[in-house]
Order: sequence, then structure tokens, then C-alpha cells
Amino acid sequence: QLQLVESGGGLVQPGGSLRLSCVVSGFTLDYYAIGWFRQAPGKEREGVSCIGSTLGLTKYADSVRGRFTISRDSARKTTYLQMNSLKAEDTAVYYCAVRDVYSVPCPTAPDYYGYWGQGTQVTVSS
Repeated sequence: QLQLVESGGGLVQPGGSLRLSCVVSGFTLDYYAIGWFRQAPGKEREGVSCIGSTLGLTKYADSVRGRFTISRDSARKTTYLQMNSLKAEDTAVYYCAVRDVYSVPCPTAPDYYGYWGQGTQVTVSS
């Protein structure tokens, strides 16, 4: 059974950095994409970034491009989201998810992903 576990969230001051990790286990897929999403209180879940397993192509939401970087360590089945220059509006629960259908580039809409982690809280506040 496919499982995803996020970690690395916490409280950080504006302008600070955090690195989130997503460890995926329990699957053997020829292709998959990993997406990072976030959901703030009272708002819909939104896509932040994604990365494909075959070519490693990435995609970012406009709101985080240039500040966030997604990367992966295939050997450890771990995907990272490096978040720099954090802003108060980045505060949310962050989720990682797996898409097991091939598409290039990977999509950032949540509806395309079928397997989800439990989320990790990121709070940006002074």
C-alpha cells in the first residue's frame, strides 16, 4: 500500500527558510509524479509545485516561483520542497501527493493526484 509521510514543517519568521520532505513507500510504479500542495484556513487546496519521475521536469505556481525549489532523491524515494524568502501568506498545511499517470509536464491541480500524505503545518509569523 502506497504511503506518503511529510515532515519539516514548523514556525519560521518572514524571510526565513524551511525544507519539507516527503517519503514515499509501498509502491512500484513505472512513472509517477510528486506534487506539493497547501491549504490555508478557509481556502481551497492549491498546487505549489510538482516533479516527474522520468525526466525530473518541474512546475511551480506563480506565487512561489523563484522562492521554492522542488527536488528528489530517487534512491531514498524522497522529494523535497526547499522554501526560501517565506511570507506570511505561505502559512498553510502542506501536503505531498502521488500521481501514477504519465503526463508531461506534471500537473499542479490537486484533482490529478490520487495518493496523499497527512500534511505538515508551516507557519510564517514574527
